[in-house]
Amino acid sequence: MADSTVKKKSDSPEKVMEKIVSLCKRRGFVFQSSEIYGGLGACYDYGPLGVELKKNIKDAWWDFMTKEHDNIVGIDAAIMMHPKTWEASGHVASFSDPMIDDKTSKKRYRADHLIEGYIRQLEKKNKVADAERVQAEFVKAQNAENMPKALYDLIVAEQIKSPDSGAFNWTEVRQFNLMFKTELGAVADDASILYLRPETAQGIFVNFHTVRESARLKIPFGIAQIGKAFRNEIVKGNFIFRMIEFEQMEMQYFIKPGAQKEAFSMWQEKRFNWYADYLGINTENLVWYQHDKLAHYADAAYDIKYKFPFGTEEIEGIHSRTDFDLRRHQEYSGKNMEYVEPDGKERYIPYVVETSCGCDRLFLMTLCDAYEEDVVDEEERTSLRLHPKLAPVKAGIFPLMKKDGLPEAAEKLLKDVQKYFKVQYDEAGAIGRRYRRQDEIGTPYCFTIDHDTLKDDTVTVRDRDTTKQERINISQVKAYLTDKISE
Repeated sequence: MADSTVKKKSDSPEKVMEKIVSLCKRRGFVFQSSEIYGGLGACYDYGPLGVELKKNIKDAWWDFMTKEHDNIVGIDAAIMMHPKTWEASGHVASFSDPMIDDKTSKKRYRADHLIEGYIRQLEKKNKVADAERVQAEFVKAQNAENMPKALYDLIVAEQIKSPDSGAFNWTEVRQFNLMFKTELGAVADDASILYLRPETAQGIFVNFHTVRESARLKIPFGIAQIGKAFRNEIVKGNFIFRMIEFEQMEMQYFIKPGAQKEAFSMWQEKRFNWYADYLGINTENLVWYQHDKLAHYADAAYDIKYKFPFGTEEIEGIHSRTDFDLRRHQEYSGKNMEYVEPDGKERYIPYVVETSCGCDRLFLMTLCDAYEEDVVDEEERTSLRLHPKLAPVKAGIFPLMKKDGLPEAAEKLLKDVQKYFKVQYDEAGAIGRRYRRQDEIGTPYCFTIDHDTLKDDTVTVRDRDTTKQERINISQVKAYLTDKISE
């Protein structure tokens, strides 16, 4: 029999976020790092289910990039790089945020975020004209020669108060570099200073020729990488959305100068569609954002944003980086970064189109998009409607009762299936309770061994989303899962 399902009334966005964070800890997705010592702000550990879901997200991205494109290869560059790398990239000089301190609460804020929050407040109060006026002034301030002073002047002019203390008692706005410094060797001097990389892209750029030559690649081609990056974020919060240690998934696509517009449009379409096709994300929750103020290396930039419970925020950036990076590395290293066409008639420094997304943000987006509450057979249920490819556990296997040979038959099925899929065995409690436990962690299918199984070798399969049940032969379980997961 199929369960009867009724939609439950939605909670406020704030309450939904609280429930997702609670679920992550309770069921082993994400834990606060160093919690026994009081935790460390903006640092989190991924638990048993979290590592599985995160790996599945990374695999979906990697497979799309390197298996569906025969001109994209992978790399895994070191976190530690020669310090000249970050001088060439501009990070030493300009990788900073405009920060302002509340003298009353001693808390520090990003000045641009304060102004953006103030504009949102005006919009909520239907003060449209004021919001548009402040937005125009905000754009001017961001493009001002002395941006910190321009932002400070705007905060003062609008009498923007501290979100926490409510005070209007600010320091001046100052630029704060986000890179972590460390030292190499025993002697602490300037020559030994290294940085934890703030992005993975530079590891790709410095290896441009070595990868191209070893993989025998011709323009256009891409280099993909998944790896850790580190930023000394002062403004933290919203769970794992903004952390000081995080994982990026980036691809740099090298093209001939003049071809960037076409390549940019191609990757915009590919990346947007990937979220629906590979992660099962509801595209109604995705929006495009065009950058008015471009980074120093870009001639076009768009973000894909997701409507999180705490607001619409960036999950992926697509940037046309021109030839800035390769040209700068040529200048600082003295090595020729030009590409020579196979016929030898043309040589140039390639342009680059970048796609860059944060794996941890995609993890949080996936949970938010999949989270749902309803009522099944008059009992409240929490479920994660994860795409079967992403689900950390693909199937639950249950004996209906702990007697009459049913556990033994269920364990035999478990051993056969777990060679190919991540599955869980559960014999504790009523069958409905076991279904609910698997629904809560996003398991798409559950197989129940009952007395009929011993007679005719059939098992009951229950679908997480529809709660419908059907009987199939026990020998078909592996094929059934393979087909469903690959759909």
